[in-house]
Amino acid sequence: MKTTGPEGLRWYAVQCKSGESFRAAEHLTYQGYTVFHPVMQREKRRRGKIGQVLEPLFPWYLFIRMNPLQDNWVPVRSTRGVVKLLAFGREPVPVPDALIETLRQQVNDQSVVSTEPRFSEGERIEITDGPFKALEGLFVHGKEDERVVVLLNILQQEHRITLQASQIQGAPKG
Repeated sequence: MKTTGPEGLRWYAVQCKSGESFRAAEHLTYQGYTVFHPVMQREKRRRGKIGQVLEPLFPWYLFIRMNPLQDNWVPVRSTRGVVKLLAFGREPVPVPDALIETLRQQVNDQSVVSTEPRFSEGERIEITDGPFKALEGLFVHGKEDERVVVLLNILQQEHRITLQASQIQGAPKG
């Protein structure tokens, strides 16, 4: 099975602390790693009401893509929410690209959503719904519960606004 991607990049499994896989995915993404954290939407009863919640497909694990010869392992191990990289002995073991692609396909086929961000930091967005509809701003970052933070210029001042991810789209070019 092929495990090496372009530029020597490989996928590795990261074990997370209980209930902290979303936090770990967010912090690893902020550090510049490519993260695959498959999640699924489920109905759950909370305080007598049924609502939709996102749950990890693998509650204790996520995957990151790194170059084992160039990337530093230390920041991964010391990231909030991370326990360790899965390894045999002291060497982290790569996960085959084919397995990740199969998981991605299964996620798509099962209507499971992924937490990978749709936008890059600094990308221009347009708000499509709510009180700020039709305003343009900059994408700052995504949050773990389908919310996003955007930067809007309102009355000559920059404001960080938290919105639902479904309320934004890429800004029209031009």
